[in-house]
Amino acid sequence: MIEKSYKDAVDFVRAVYGTTEFISLHEPKFVGNEKAYVADCIDTTFVSSVGKYVDRFEKMMSEYTGAKYAVATVNGTAALHVALRLAGVKNDDEVLTQPLSFVATCNAISYCGARPVFVDVERDTLGMSPKSLKDFLSKETSRKNGGCFNKATGRKIGAAVPMHTFGHPCRIDEIAKICDEFGVPLVEDAAESLGSFFKGRHTGTFGRMGVLSFNGNKTITTGGGGMVLTDDEALSKRAKHITTTAKVPHQYEFVHDEIGYNYRLPNINAALGCAQLENLPRFLESKRKIARKYEEFFAGSSMAFVKEPPNSASNFWLNAVVLKDRGARDQFLRETNNAGVMTRPAWRLMNELAMFKDCQTTDLSDAKWLEDRVVNIPSSAIVSW
Repeated sequence: MIEKSYKDAVDFVRAVYGTTEFISLHEPKFVGNEKAYVADCIDTTFVSSVGKYVDRFEKMMSEYTGAKYAVATVNGTAALHVALRLAGVKNDDEVLTQPLSFVATCNAISYCGARPVFVDVERDTLGMSPKSLKDFLSKETSRKNGGCFNKATGRKIGAAVPMHTFGHPCRIDEIAKICDEFGVPLVEDAAESLGSFFKGRHTGTFGRMGVLSFNGNKTITTGGGGMVLTDDEALSKRAKHITTTAKVPHQYEFVHDEIGYNYRLPNINAALGCAQLENLPRFLESKRKIARKYEEFFAGSSMAFVKEPPNSASNFWLNAVVLKDRGARDQFLRETNNAGVMTRPAWRLMNELAMFKDCQTTDLSDAKWLEDRVVNIPSSAIVSW
């Protein structure tokens, strides 16, 4: 083993980014038509939820991902909330998801009045384990009344929400097959994986719906924004309707036919997104190059770089290393951050948070193993290459 110190890692990151200044974890890059499109948007005076840039951004995203329809929302959490509602998740349902995830996933489940149930993840993909999912559905649920129900609680399993963690695709084809077998709607949390493909197919297009995020720290940003992807025309129309306060189109009357949400992406944010999406290939090329450098540097050391999973093309949104134990993780975090190189641990497991500590879980050994060891390292694209 070629042992490397944490100082070696700091020096390497500084060499990659060519600076002695503070290095953030992931910052946006504005290198194209962002200012021109935003200025044009302002000139039109259509800066809110109606305008040509919203339509254009949705069309560009549909063409890029291969989804037939794309509906822009104000953020990724809103997109997930809407997708779950359209998938049929109701109050007191249960939603199968993974504990190694950002809190937005479980928040969106809770907005529906549903409860998360946590199944384990895999160490190589960091995403939902098909085996853990199938074991739970096979042993803990039964089919009745056209649905899948938890034997212990009597609650309906309203959906399954796997996540493509840090932009690395999970084994989504296996998960989709299992969900289909048990009659559980699949909603993909692809918030972190714009530009990631599994077996040649973009993430977020394997289930009934998928969601993307364009937060300020994502691969491309609209400042804040999200997207619902689907191949179902009826679902796309419903998504647009309920995210626009469920207003019935009329020349001047205000009529709303159900409870809706003010979730549509403003035109001014979409203008930023159009310019960002034009440069997505450039960002992805840079991020793959950075990932290759990290992989070469950490090879053979006790700090294992998280590689691209099999059958995948990852966007490498956030690069990560796996340390030998929690003590090594915490020391790495202290030394890197004290040296002005921003790193962060993986999220605290959702089932360990106060709001979700009483939720049902499978054995979460792999999720806990990863929580104790995974650290994200600087991953911003370098556009000067």
